[in-house]
Amino acid sequence: MASADSKYNGDGTLVSIGYEGKTVGDLVAQLLGQDVRVLVDVRLTPLSRKPGLSKTKLAAALRAAGIEYVHHRALGNPKDNRAGFRAGEPESLARYREVLDTTDASDALAHVCELLDGGAVALLCFEHDHAECHRNIVVDRVLETRPNAAVVHV
Repeated sequence: MASADSKYNGDGTLVSIGYEGKTVGDLVAQLLGQDVRVLVDVRLTPLSRKPGLSKTKLAAALRAAGIEYVHHRALGNPKDNRAGFRAGEPESLARYREVLDTTDASDALAHVCELLDGGAVALLCFEHDHAECHRNIVVDRVLETRPNAAVVHV
């Protein structure tokens, strides 16, 4: 894992970010601070009760800031698996890894790797703590293909 000071390298930078406790303005500011070019939303259903953080409004706010929005539903964690995942239950972790073994998820992971060629890419979900979020496993999978990519947890 790289620190924010060493986030740039030839294999790209992956920024893992949760919007828990943030406004859309906070999120966009943090993304701009990391020079993010593309945000990949890894929520199964990109809806939020927090103003501006559902797919359409979030995409518009990002576009206004010069950041591309991509939603990869195939990288989402099934709703009935989330509580167990956050609790660290081995069967929930294994179930999510199985989700990532599907063709759609493999294609989405390959797309994330391609996006890294264009600059910093952020992975977005709700949880502030990446260790409690499925995006942590997404990061690990991306690193299997891009082992020298820098990773920044915001």
